[in-house]
Amino acid sequence: MKKILSILTISLIILSCGKDNAKSIEKIIEEGNLQDLRSKRTEIITEQQEVTNKLKQIDKAIAALDSVKKLPLVTTIIAKDTLFNHYLELQGNVETKKNIVLYPEMSGILTRIYVKQGQKVSKGQLLARIDDGGLSQQLSQVEVQAQLAKTTFDRQKRLWEQKIGSEIQFLEAKTNFEAQQNVVSQIKRQLARTTVNAPFSGVIDDIITEQGSVVSPGQTPVIRIVNLDDMYIETEVPERYITSITIGKDVEVYFPVLNKTITTKIRQVGNYINPNNRSFMVEIGVPSNGGTVKPNLTAKVKINDYTNEKAILIPQSIISENAEGDQYTYVTSGKNSENIAEAKRVIIKTGKTQGDLIEITEGVLNGDAVISEGARSVKDGQKVKILN
Repeated sequence: MKKILSILTISLIILSCGKDNAKSIEKIIEEGNLQDLRSKRTEIITEQQEVTNKLKQIDKAIAALDSVKKLPLVTTIIAKDTLFNHYLELQGNVETKKNIVLYPEMSGILTRIYVKQGQKVSKGQLLARIDDGGLSQQLSQVEVQAQLAKTTFDRQKRLWEQKIGSEIQFLEAKTNFEAQQNVVSQIKRQLARTTVNAPFSGVIDDIITEQGSVVSPGQTPVIRIVNLDDMYIETEVPERYITSITIGKDVEVYFPVLNKTITTKIRQVGNYINPNNRSFMVEIGVPSNGGTVKPNLTAKVKINDYTNEKAILIPQSIISENAEGDQYTYVTSGKNSENIAEAKRVIIKTGKTQGDLIEITEGVLNGDAVISEGARSVKDGQKVKILN
């Protein structure tokens, strides 16, 4: 605008010189005298500089008197100390150590299943039975023989204590009795393998093999039992967080399928770094929450790895970077009654981020007015008009 005004002023001056000046210039050009042409050019340049200087003086006077001059319009936010919790976001699945499939310990026909799907059972409860192949009858026979051997041993023992009979008779009776006891114990152990019992209290989740089927040890799954009282989320954490992720840290768990968030804590931290991905495992306790949370459910985990009770937070969008790689933003100072202030550029250092906000560790103090909207259109030391 100033350049256009200067050109118009010069034009007016040249026109104001009248026809005589115009003719004299034309006449000088017509005469073709190089020295006269150079002299005339110098004269016009001097006149132009004088006009430019006068315009600068006028602009300065106008700026001093004009209270509505155009200034960059900005808004500011007041930096305040605030509690800042940073969360490490990970993903994991719900697990439980009490979710197992029971297999038989002996081959045979699955003669009886005593439970139904969805039924609650107690630890040690009989769930199913396999045909014992006559072991029950054998047990009855050997128990009779064991009882006879015990009676014989007891009598021989009393006689031996009375110094009646030989020592060899006493030892034979004792040996026979102990042998019969071992036989009874062995058959009882074999009979115990013909039953399927609950290893812990829980719920029958699935009856896998139907009654009457032939089963084999380690090959035929019979029943799945689940306990939802001790569930957890297992997730991998990068090794750089090993000092900040500890037992007892607060955790927010979000289940997308349930659209539900719960608050819990880390209950176990692994002591082994996986060399393949440089991470360690953590266990996060999860309550059953009325049975809605189930094993293998996907979960988004937010672990509180950093807390600052007096943090300065500003939007990341108002931070810029100079050619040296330093980050900076603008604060205002000297605000007058008309909300006009001076923009001051400050070099800052940043910390953790959370969403759109970033922590300022150096450069901005509590109470500083930081330029938000319009931050990228101002310069250091420039006057600005604050709208808010």
